Amino acid sequence: MLFAEVVATSEAVAATRSRLTKVSALAALLRRAEGAPEVETVVAFLAGAPRQGRIGAGWRTLVELDIPPAAGPDLTVHRVDELLDAVARTSGKGSGARRAELLGALFGAATADEQRFLHHLLTGELRQGALEGVMLDAIAAAGEVPAESVRRAFMLSGRLPATAAAALSGGAAALADFGLELGRPLRPMLASPAASLSGALDELGSCAVEYKLDGARIQVHRDGDEVHLYTRTLREITASVPELVALVRGLPVDRVVLDGETLALDDDGRPRPFQETMSRFGATSERELLLHPYFFDCLHLDGADLIDRPLRERTAALRRAVGELTIPGVLEPTAGQADEVLAAALAAGHEGVVVKSLDSPYQAGRRGKAWQKVKPVHTLDLVVLAAEWGHGRRTGYLSNLHLGARDPDGGPPVMVGKTFKGLTDELLAWQTREFPKYEDHRSQWAVFLKPELVVEIALDGAQVSTRYPGGVALRFARVVRYRPDKEPADADTIDAVRALLPAGGQVVDLG
Repeated sequence: MLFAEVVATSEAVAATRSRLTKVSALAALLRRAEGAPEVETVVAFLAGAPRQGRIGAGWRTLVELDIPPAAGPDLTVHRVDELLDAVARTSGKGSGARRAELLGALFGAATADEQRFLHHLLTGELRQGALEGVMLDAIAAAGEVPAESVRRAFMLSGRLPATAAAALSGGAAALADFGLELGRPLRPMLASPAASLSGALDELGSCAVEYKLDGARIQVHRDGDEVHLYTRTLREITASVPELVALVRGLPVDRVVLDGETLALDDDGRPRPFQETMSRFGATSERELLLHPYFFDCLHLDGADLIDRPLRERTAALRRAVGELTIPGVLEPTAGQADEVLAAALAAGHEGVVVKSLDSPYQAGRRGKAWQKVKPVHTLDLVVLAAEWGHGRRTGYLSNLHLGARDPDGGPPVMVGKTFKGLTDELLAWQTREFPKYEDHRSQWAVFLKPELVVEIALDGAQVSTRYPGGVALRFARVVRYRPDKEPADADTIDAVRALLPAGGQVVDLG
Protein backbone atom coordinates (compact mmCIF):
# COMPACT_ATOMS: atom_id res chain seq x y z
CA MET A 1 0.00 0.00 0.00
CA LEU A 2 1.22 3.49 -0.84
CA PHE A 3 1.96 5.71 2.14
CA ALA A 4 0.14 8.50 0.29
CA GLU A 5 -3.15 6.64 0.82
CA VAL A 6 -2.66 6.81 4.59
CA VAL A 7 -1.79 10.50 4.41
CA ALA A 8 -4.82 11.28 2.25
CA THR A 9 -7.14 9.44 4.63
CA SER A 10 -5.65 11.28 7.59
CA GLU A 11 -6.29 14.60 5.85
CA ALA A 12 -9.88 13.59 5.02
CA VAL A 13 -10.52 12.67 8.64
CA ALA A 14 -9.04 15.96 9.86
CA ALA A 15 -11.21 17.93 7.43
CA THR A 16 -14.56 16.82 8.87
CA ARG A 17 -16.28 17.03 12.26
CA SER A 18 -18.72 14.27 11.33
CA ARG A 19 -18.01 11.07 13.23
CA LEU A 20 -19.78 8.99 10.57
CA THR A 21 -17.62 10.51 7.84
CA LYS A 22 -14.44 9.87 9.84
CA VAL A 23 -15.44 6.23 10.44
CA SER A 24 -16.35 5.75 6.79
CA ALA A 25 -13.02 7.11 5.53
CA LEU A 26 -10.99 5.02 7.97
CA ALA A 27 -12.98 1.86 7.28
CA ALA A 28 -12.51 2.28 3.51
CA LEU A 29 -8.73 2.43 3.94
CA LEU A 30 -8.71 -0.57 6.28
CA ARG A 31 -10.67 -2.60 3.74
CA ARG A 32 -8.04 -1.79 1.12
CA ALA A 33 -5.32 -2.89 3.58
CA GLU A 34 -7.14 -6.10 4.52
CA GLY A 35 -4.86 -9.08 4.11
CA ALA A 36 -1.78 -6.91 3.64
CA PRO A 37 1.11 -7.50 6.06
CA GLU A 38 1.26 -3.79 6.91
CA VAL A 39 -2.32 -3.45 8.22
CA GLU A 40 -1.05 -3.05 11.80
CA THR A 41 1.30 -0.31 10.65
CA VAL A 42 -1.53 1.50 8.86
CA VAL A 43 -3.65 1.47 12.03
CA ALA A 44 -0.73 2.64 14.16
CA PHE A 45 -0.04 5.55 11.81
CA LEU A 46 -3.68 6.64 11.71
CA ALA A 47 -3.97 6.40 15.50
CA GLY A 48 -1.08 8.84 15.77
CA ALA A 49 1.94 6.76 16.83
CA PRO A 50 4.44 4.63 14.90
CA ARG A 51 4.41 0.91 15.62
CA GLN A 52 7.91 1.22 17.11
CA GLY A 53 6.87 3.76 19.76
CA ARG A 54 9.77 6.10 20.56
CA ILE A 55 12.41 5.82 17.85
CA GLY A 56 15.21 7.71 19.58
CA ALA A 57 15.03 10.80 17.37
CA GLY A 58 13.88 13.97 19.08
CA TRP A 59 12.11 17.07 17.90
CA ARG A 60 15.41 18.91 17.28
CA THR A 61 16.65 16.17 14.94
CA LEU A 62 13.46 16.37 12.89
CA VAL A 63 13.44 20.16 12.77
CA GLU A 64 17.01 20.22 11.48
CA LEU A 65 16.08 17.98 8.54
CA ASP A 66 15.91 20.17 5.46
CA ILE A 67 15.26 17.65 2.70
CA PRO A 68 13.62 18.58 -0.62
CA PRO A 69 10.39 16.59 -1.04
CA ALA A 70 9.98 13.89 -3.64
CA ALA A 71 8.12 14.80 -6.82
CA GLY A 72 5.65 11.90 -6.69
CA PRO A 73 4.09 9.51 -4.17
CA ASP A 74 6.19 6.35 -4.57
CA LEU A 75 6.83 5.65 -0.87
CA THR A 76 5.12 2.53 0.52
CA VAL A 77 3.84 1.91 4.04
CA HIS A 78 6.21 -1.05 4.26
CA ARG A 79 9.22 1.11 3.40
CA VAL A 80 8.29 3.75 5.99
CA ASP A 81 7.92 1.07 8.65
CA GLU A 82 11.21 -0.55 7.59
CA LEU A 83 13.15 2.71 7.91
CA LEU A 84 11.54 3.53 11.27
CA ASP A 85 12.55 0.06 12.48
CA ALA A 86 16.12 0.79 11.46
CA VAL A 87 16.07 4.14 13.28
CA ALA A 88 14.65 2.58 16.44
CA ARG A 89 17.31 -0.18 16.43
CA THR A 90 20.22 2.24 16.03
CA SER A 91 22.30 2.68 19.19
CA GLY A 92 25.84 3.15 20.41
CA LYS A 93 28.64 5.38 19.14
CA GLY A 94 27.63 7.45 16.12
CA SER A 95 23.97 6.53 16.51
CA GLY A 96 22.81 10.14 16.26
CA ALA A 97 24.40 10.62 12.85
CA ARG A 98 23.09 7.26 11.66
CA ARG A 99 19.52 8.10 12.75
CA ALA A 100 19.75 11.43 10.93
CA GLU A 101 20.96 9.62 7.82
CA LEU A 102 18.07 7.13 7.92
CA LEU A 103 15.50 9.85 8.55
CA GLY A 104 17.02 11.86 5.70
CA ALA A 105 16.47 8.90 3.39
CA LEU A 106 12.87 8.58 4.58
CA PHE A 107 12.02 12.27 4.22
CA GLY A 108 13.83 12.44 0.87
CA ALA A 109 11.52 9.74 -0.51
CA ALA A 110 8.40 11.53 0.78
CA THR A 111 6.27 14.16 -0.91
CA ALA A 112 5.60 17.46 0.85
CA ASP A 113 2.30 16.17 2.28
CA GLU A 114 3.99 12.95 3.40
CA GLN A 115 6.85 14.88 5.03
CA ARG A 116 4.35 16.97 6.97
CA PHE A 117 2.52 13.83 8.13
CA LEU A 118 5.78 12.15 9.17
CA HIS A 119 6.90 15.18 11.16
CA HIS A 120 3.62 15.28 13.07
CA LEU A 121 3.64 11.50 13.56
CA LEU A 122 7.17 11.36 14.95
CA THR A 123 6.75 14.37 17.23
CA GLY A 124 3.45 13.10 18.67
CA GLU A 125 1.51 15.98 17.13
CA LEU A 126 -0.72 14.01 14.76
CA ARG A 127 -4.21 14.97 15.86
CA GLN A 128 -6.32 14.32 12.79
CA GLY A 129 -9.27 12.86 14.66
CA ALA A 130 -8.63 9.11 14.52
CA LEU A 131 -9.09 8.71 18.27
CA GLU A 132 -9.50 5.27 19.77
CA GLY A 133 -13.30 5.35 19.80
CA VAL A 134 -13.51 6.42 16.17
CA MET A 135 -10.87 3.91 15.10
CA LEU A 136 -12.60 1.07 16.96
CA ASP A 137 -15.84 1.84 15.13
CA ALA A 138 -13.92 1.91 11.83
CA ILE A 139 -12.34 -1.49 12.58
CA ALA A 140 -15.78 -2.94 13.32
CA ALA A 141 -17.17 -1.51 10.06
CA ALA A 142 -14.23 -2.69 7.96
CA GLY A 143 -14.26 -6.18 9.44
CA GLU A 144 -18.07 -6.41 9.53
CA VAL A 145 -17.96 -7.50 13.15
CA PRO A 146 -19.89 -6.26 16.21
CA ALA A 147 -18.39 -3.12 17.72
CA GLU A 148 -18.61 -4.68 21.18
CA SER A 149 -16.40 -7.58 20.06
CA VAL A 150 -13.77 -5.11 18.85
CA ARG A 151 -13.92 -3.11 22.09
CA ARG A 152 -13.57 -6.23 24.21
CA ALA A 153 -10.55 -7.46 22.22
CA PHE A 154 -8.93 -4.03 22.54
CA MET A 155 -9.68 -4.00 26.27
CA LEU A 156 -7.84 -7.28 26.69
CA SER A 157 -4.97 -6.71 24.28
CA GLY A 158 -4.40 -3.01 24.85
CA ARG A 159 -3.11 -2.91 21.25
CA LEU A 160 -5.18 -1.21 18.58
CA PRO A 161 -3.12 -2.51 15.60
CA ALA A 162 -3.32 -6.12 16.80
CA THR A 163 -7.07 -5.76 17.34
CA ALA A 164 -7.52 -4.46 13.80
CA ALA A 165 -5.43 -7.26 12.29
CA ALA A 166 -7.53 -9.88 14.09
CA ALA A 167 -10.84 -8.32 13.07
CA LEU A 168 -9.82 -8.03 9.41
CA SER A 169 -8.22 -11.45 9.12
CA GLY A 170 -10.38 -13.65 11.31
CA GLY A 171 -13.52 -11.73 12.17
CA ALA A 172 -15.41 -12.23 15.42
CA ALA A 173 -13.81 -15.64 16.04
CA ALA A 174 -10.30 -14.15 16.01
CA LEU A 175 -11.40 -11.31 18.29
CA ALA A 176 -12.84 -13.85 20.74
CA ASP A 177 -9.40 -15.45 21.05
CA PHE A 178 -8.06 -12.46 22.98
CA GLY A 179 -7.92 -13.20 26.68
CA LEU A 180 -6.53 -11.71 29.84
CA GLU A 181 -2.76 -12.19 29.90
CA LEU A 182 -0.69 -11.74 33.04
CA GLY A 183 1.91 -9.05 32.50
CA ARG A 184 -0.17 -7.28 29.84
CA PRO A 185 -2.20 -4.45 31.41
CA LEU A 186 -5.89 -3.89 30.73
CA ARG A 187 -7.46 -0.51 30.25
CA PRO A 188 -9.15 0.45 33.54
CA MET A 189 -12.90 0.56 34.06
CA LEU A 190 -14.06 4.10 34.80
CA ALA A 191 -16.86 5.70 36.80
CA SER A 192 -19.38 8.27 35.59
CA PRO A 193 -20.40 11.23 37.77
CA ALA A 194 -23.65 10.88 39.68
CA ALA A 195 -25.92 13.78 40.56
CA SER A 196 -26.45 12.47 44.08
CA LEU A 197 -25.77 9.49 46.31
CA SER A 198 -29.47 8.68 46.63
CA GLY A 199 -29.89 8.83 42.85
CA ALA A 200 -27.00 6.40 42.30
CA LEU A 201 -28.37 4.00 44.91
CA ASP A 202 -31.83 4.04 43.33
CA GLU A 203 -30.47 3.52 39.81
CA LEU A 204 -28.04 0.69 40.61
CA GLY A 205 -30.06 -1.28 43.16
CA SER A 206 -27.85 -4.03 44.59
CA CYS A 207 -24.54 -2.23 44.96
CA ALA A 208 -21.37 -1.50 46.89
CA VAL A 209 -20.41 1.93 48.21
CA GLU A 210 -16.65 2.52 48.52
CA TYR A 211 -14.34 5.40 49.34
CA LYS A 212 -13.20 7.46 46.35
CA LEU A 213 -9.59 7.98 47.32
CA ASP A 214 -7.49 10.99 46.41
CA GLY A 215 -4.78 8.71 45.04
CA ALA A 216 -3.33 7.30 41.85
CA ARG A 217 -4.86 4.35 39.99
CA ILE A 218 -2.69 1.23 39.84
CA GLN A 219 -3.05 -2.19 38.22
CA VAL A 220 -1.06 -5.10 39.65
CA HIS A 221 -0.07 -8.31 37.85
CA ARG A 222 1.61 -11.18 39.70
CA ASP A 223 2.71 -14.51 38.22
CA GLY A 224 4.62 -16.42 40.90
CA ASP A 225 7.42 -14.12 42.06
CA GLU A 226 7.16 -11.91 38.96
CA VAL A 227 5.28 -8.69 39.73
CA HIS A 228 4.40 -5.76 37.46
CA LEU A 229 2.62 -2.52 38.37
CA TYR A 230 1.02 -0.11 35.90
CA THR A 231 -0.60 3.33 36.02
CA ARG A 232 -4.05 4.15 34.64
CA THR A 233 -2.38 5.00 31.30
CA LEU A 234 -0.76 1.50 31.30
CA ARG A 235 2.74 2.87 31.93
CA GLU A 236 4.85 0.42 33.93
CA ILE A 237 6.12 1.79 37.26
CA THR A 238 7.39 -1.43 38.87
CA ALA A 239 10.93 -0.15 39.42
CA SER A 240 9.68 3.02 41.16
CA VAL A 241 7.58 1.32 43.85
CA PRO A 242 9.61 -1.49 45.49
CA GLU A 243 7.48 -1.40 48.67
CA LEU A 244 4.36 -2.24 46.63
CA VAL A 245 6.18 -5.01 44.77
CA ALA A 246 7.27 -6.57 48.08
CA LEU A 247 3.76 -6.31 49.49
CA VAL A 248 2.20 -8.00 46.44
CA ARG A 249 4.79 -10.80 46.58
CA GLY A 250 3.66 -11.43 50.15
CA LEU A 251 -0.01 -12.00 49.26
CA PRO A 252 -1.32 -15.58 49.75
CA VAL A 253 -1.78 -16.15 46.00
CA ASP A 254 0.27 -17.42 43.08
CA ARG A 255 -1.29 -15.57 40.13
CA VAL A 256 -3.42 -12.45 40.42
CA VAL A 257 -4.48 -9.24 38.62
CA LEU A 258 -5.68 -6.45 40.92
CA ASP A 259 -7.16 -3.01 40.35
CA GLY A 260 -6.81 -0.32 42.97
CA GLU A 261 -5.39 2.97 44.14
CA THR A 262 -2.22 3.94 45.92
CA LEU A 263 -1.41 7.06 47.86
CA ALA A 264 1.01 8.57 50.32
CA LEU A 265 -0.33 9.12 53.84
CA ASP A 266 0.77 11.54 56.52
CA ASP A 267 1.43 10.53 60.15
CA ASP A 268 -2.29 10.84 60.95
CA GLY A 269 -3.26 8.49 58.12
CA ARG A 270 -4.68 11.28 55.95
CA PRO A 271 -3.79 11.50 52.24
CA ARG A 272 -0.86 13.68 51.30
CA PRO A 273 -1.28 15.99 48.27
CA PHE A 274 -1.89 14.10 45.04
CA GLN A 275 1.29 15.52 43.48
CA GLU A 276 3.37 13.85 46.20
CA THR A 277 1.89 10.45 45.35
CA MET A 278 2.53 11.01 41.64
CA SER A 279 6.14 12.04 42.33
CA ARG A 280 6.86 8.42 43.29
CA PHE A 281 6.22 7.30 39.72
CA GLY A 282 9.09 9.28 38.24
CA ALA A 283 12.56 8.08 37.32
CA THR A 284 14.06 9.92 40.30
CA SER A 285 11.29 9.28 42.84
CA GLU A 286 11.56 10.04 46.53
CA ARG A 287 11.71 6.53 48.01
CA GLU A 288 11.33 7.73 51.62
CA LEU A 289 7.72 8.68 50.85
CA LEU A 290 6.07 5.28 51.17
CA LEU A 291 2.90 4.40 49.29
CA HIS A 292 -0.04 2.48 50.69
CA PRO A 293 -2.25 0.43 48.32
CA TYR A 294 -6.00 -0.06 48.53
CA PHE A 295 -7.49 -2.64 46.14
CA PHE A 296 -11.08 -2.65 44.94
CA ASP A 297 -11.22 -5.28 42.17
CA CYS A 298 -9.77 -8.68 41.28
CA LEU A 299 -9.67 -9.56 37.58
CA HIS A 300 -7.80 -12.86 37.80
CA LEU A 301 -7.07 -15.22 40.67
CA ASP A 302 -4.94 -18.37 40.47
CA GLY A 303 -5.91 -19.47 36.96
CA ALA A 304 -9.45 -18.08 36.83
CA ASP A 305 -10.28 -15.01 34.72
CA LEU A 306 -12.93 -12.94 36.50
CA ILE A 307 -13.57 -9.93 34.24
CA ASP A 308 -16.90 -11.35 33.00
CA ARG A 309 -18.04 -12.36 36.50
CA PRO A 310 -20.33 -10.01 38.46
CA LEU A 311 -18.68 -7.64 40.92
CA ARG A 312 -20.03 -9.56 43.92
CA GLU A 313 -17.97 -12.60 42.83
CA ARG A 314 -14.91 -10.49 42.08
CA THR A 315 -15.21 -8.85 45.50
CA ALA A 316 -15.22 -12.26 47.22
CA ALA A 317 -12.09 -13.22 45.27
CA LEU A 318 -10.51 -9.87 46.15
CA ARG A 319 -10.96 -10.46 49.87
CA ARG A 320 -9.40 -13.90 49.58
CA ALA A 321 -6.44 -12.40 47.75
CA VAL A 322 -5.65 -9.20 49.66
CA GLY A 323 -7.40 -9.44 53.02
CA GLU A 324 -7.31 -6.11 54.85
CA LEU A 325 -5.92 -4.22 51.87
CA THR A 326 -9.41 -3.78 50.37
CA ILE A 327 -10.71 -0.27 49.97
CA PRO A 328 -13.07 0.87 52.78
CA GLY A 329 -16.73 0.44 51.92
CA VAL A 330 -19.97 -1.44 52.49
CA LEU A 331 -21.76 -4.07 50.40
CA GLU A 332 -25.51 -3.60 49.84
CA PRO A 333 -25.81 -0.71 52.30
CA THR A 334 -28.99 0.91 53.48
CA ALA A 335 -29.40 4.57 52.55
CA GLY A 336 -28.25 5.51 56.06
CA GLN A 337 -25.16 3.31 55.84
CA ALA A 338 -24.26 4.79 52.45
CA ASP A 339 -24.50 8.30 53.93
CA GLU A 340 -22.18 7.20 56.74
CA VAL A 341 -19.60 5.86 54.25
CA LEU A 342 -19.65 9.17 52.35
CA ALA A 343 -19.29 11.19 55.55
CA ALA A 344 -16.41 8.99 56.75
CA ALA A 345 -14.60 9.25 53.40
CA LEU A 346 -14.83 13.05 53.42
CA ALA A 347 -13.78 13.25 57.08
CA ALA A 348 -10.69 11.16 56.25
CA GLY A 349 -9.68 13.66 53.55
CA HIS A 350 -10.85 11.71 50.50
CA GLU A 351 -12.93 12.88 47.54
CA GLY A 352 -16.22 11.06 48.09
CA VAL A 353 -17.54 7.60 47.23
CA VAL A 354 -18.06 5.33 44.24
CA VAL A 355 -21.30 3.37 43.95
CA LYS A 356 -20.91 0.12 42.00
CA SER A 357 -23.47 -2.34 40.72
CA LEU A 358 -22.76 -5.77 42.22
CA ASP A 359 -24.16 -7.37 39.07
CA SER A 360 -21.75 -5.62 36.69
CA PRO A 361 -18.86 -7.26 34.81
CA TYR A 362 -15.55 -5.43 34.46
CA GLN A 363 -15.88 -3.20 31.38
CA ALA A 364 -12.38 -1.94 30.83
CA GLY A 365 -11.88 1.40 29.14
CA ARG A 366 -15.54 2.30 29.50
CA ARG A 367 -17.11 5.12 31.51
CA GLY A 368 -20.52 3.53 31.92
CA LYS A 369 -23.28 3.80 34.52
CA ALA A 370 -22.36 0.60 36.39
CA TRP A 371 -19.86 2.62 38.46
CA GLN A 372 -20.90 6.11 39.59
CA LYS A 373 -18.80 8.57 41.58
CA VAL A 374 -20.34 10.92 44.11
CA LYS A 375 -18.40 14.01 45.19
CA PRO A 376 -19.66 17.05 47.09
CA VAL A 377 -17.80 19.32 44.67
CA HIS A 378 -18.39 18.74 40.97
CA THR A 379 -15.19 18.54 38.92
CA LEU A 380 -14.24 18.06 35.29
CA ASP A 381 -10.93 16.99 33.76
CA LEU A 382 -10.21 19.47 30.97
CA VAL A 383 -7.40 20.21 28.53
CA VAL A 384 -5.30 23.37 28.87
CA LEU A 385 -5.43 25.24 25.56
CA ALA A 386 -3.60 28.45 26.49
CA ALA A 387 -2.55 30.70 29.37
CA GLU A 388 -2.65 34.48 29.48
CA TRP A 389 0.10 36.59 31.04
CA GLY A 390 -0.98 37.89 34.43
CA HIS A 391 -1.46 41.43 35.69
CA GLY A 392 -0.78 43.12 39.00
CA ARG A 393 0.99 40.80 41.42
CA ARG A 394 0.82 38.08 38.75
CA THR A 395 2.78 40.14 36.23
CA GLY A 396 5.43 37.93 34.61
CA TYR A 397 3.50 34.73 35.33
CA LEU A 398 1.33 32.66 33.01
CA SER A 399 -2.02 32.81 34.75
CA ASN A 400 -5.53 32.78 33.23
CA LEU A 401 -6.13 29.33 31.70
CA HIS A 402 -8.14 28.60 28.55
CA LEU A 403 -9.95 25.30 29.09
CA GLY A 404 -11.16 22.78 26.53
CA ALA A 405 -13.40 19.70 26.68
CA ARG A 406 -12.67 16.65 24.54
CA ASP A 407 -14.53 16.27 21.26
CA PRO A 408 -15.84 12.66 21.36
CA ASP A 409 -15.81 12.58 17.55
CA GLY A 410 -12.09 13.15 17.39
CA GLY A 411 -11.84 16.84 16.64
CA PRO A 412 -9.71 19.33 18.59
CA PRO A 413 -10.75 20.19 22.18
CA VAL A 414 -13.71 22.55 22.43
CA MET A 415 -13.14 25.65 24.54
CA VAL A 416 -15.61 25.97 27.44
CA GLY A 417 -14.15 28.70 29.62
CA LYS A 418 -11.28 30.45 31.34
CA THR A 419 -10.11 30.65 34.94
CA PHE A 420 -7.29 31.93 37.12
CA LYS A 421 -9.02 31.01 40.40
CA GLY A 422 -7.38 28.39 42.57
CA LEU A 423 -3.89 29.07 41.22
CA THR A 424 -1.42 29.21 44.09
CA ASP A 425 1.93 30.99 43.83
CA GLU A 426 3.52 27.56 43.45
CA LEU A 427 1.23 26.65 40.54
CA LEU A 428 1.79 30.01 38.85
CA ALA A 429 5.55 29.46 38.99
CA TRP A 430 5.15 25.89 37.70
CA GLN A 431 2.94 26.98 34.80
CA THR A 432 5.34 29.74 33.78
CA ARG A 433 8.24 27.30 33.86
CA GLU A 434 6.54 24.30 32.21
CA PHE A 435 4.05 25.70 29.69
CA PRO A 436 6.69 26.83 27.16
CA LYS A 437 7.63 23.16 26.78
CA TYR A 438 4.16 22.58 25.29
CA GLU A 439 3.99 25.82 23.30
CA ASP A 440 2.34 25.74 19.90
CA HIS A 441 2.46 29.49 19.28
CA ARG A 442 2.07 32.72 21.22
CA SER A 443 0.67 36.21 20.99
CA GLN A 444 1.56 39.34 22.92
CA TRP A 445 -0.86 38.39 25.70
CA ALA A 446 -0.93 34.58 25.78
CA VAL A 447 0.92 31.34 25.16
CA PHE A 448 -1.10 28.77 23.21
CA LEU A 449 -0.34 25.13 24.04
CA LYS A 450 -0.44 21.82 22.27
CA PRO A 451 -3.42 20.00 23.82
CA GLU A 452 -1.42 17.68 26.08
CA LEU A 453 -1.95 18.84 29.69
CA VAL A 454 -5.01 17.81 31.73
CA VAL A 455 -6.20 19.89 34.69
CA GLU A 456 -8.96 19.09 37.19
CA ILE A 457 -11.43 21.97 37.48
CA ALA A 458 -14.10 22.46 40.15
CA LEU A 459 -17.21 24.34 39.07
CA ASP A 460 -20.58 25.44 40.34
CA GLY A 461 -22.45 24.71 37.15
CA ALA A 462 -22.75 25.44 33.45
CA GLN A 463 -24.66 27.89 31.31
CA VAL A 464 -25.59 28.36 27.68
CA SER A 465 -23.08 30.64 26.00
CA THR A 466 -22.62 32.08 22.52
CA ARG A 467 -19.06 33.09 23.43
CA TYR A 468 -17.59 29.61 23.01
CA PRO A 469 -17.95 27.22 20.04
CA GLY A 470 -19.49 24.44 22.12
CA GLY A 471 -22.41 26.66 23.12
CA VAL A 472 -21.76 26.15 26.82
CA ALA A 473 -19.58 27.81 29.45
CA LEU A 474 -18.40 26.86 32.93
CA ARG A 475 -19.67 28.79 35.96
CA PHE A 476 -17.25 29.77 38.74
CA ALA A 477 -14.51 27.45 37.55
CA ARG A 478 -11.39 27.05 39.71
CA VAL A 479 -8.27 24.91 39.49
CA VAL A 480 -8.06 21.90 41.78
CA ARG A 481 -4.85 20.28 40.50
CA TYR A 482 -3.06 19.08 37.40
CA ARG A 483 -3.51 15.41 36.42
CA PRO A 484 -0.18 13.98 35.19
CA ASP A 485 -1.80 10.53 35.45
CA LYS A 486 -4.26 11.39 32.68
CA GLU A 487 -3.89 11.99 28.96
CA PRO A 488 -6.06 14.27 26.77
CA ALA A 489 -8.01 11.18 25.67
CA ASP A 490 -9.08 10.80 29.33
CA ALA A 491 -10.49 14.34 29.58
CA ASP A 492 -14.21 14.91 29.94
CA THR A 493 -16.13 15.47 26.72
CA ILE A 494 -18.10 18.48 25.57
CA ASP A 495 -21.17 16.26 25.98
CA ALA A 496 -20.35 15.89 29.69
CA VAL A 497 -20.24 19.68 30.02
CA ARG A 498 -23.50 20.09 28.11
CA ALA A 499 -25.11 17.47 30.35
CA LEU A 500 -24.79 19.99 33.20
CA LEU A 501 -27.28 22.27 31.46
CA PRO A 502 -30.90 21.98 32.66
CA ALA A 503 -33.55 20.98 30.14
CA GLY A 504 -34.73 24.18 28.53
CA GLY A 505 -32.82 26.38 30.94
CA GLN A 506 -29.90 28.75 30.81
CA VAL A 507 -28.06 27.77 33.98
CA VAL A 508 -27.68 24.75 36.21
CA ASP A 509 -26.33 25.32 39.71
CA LEU A 510 -24.52 22.35 41.25
CA GLY A 511 -24.05 24.03 44.59
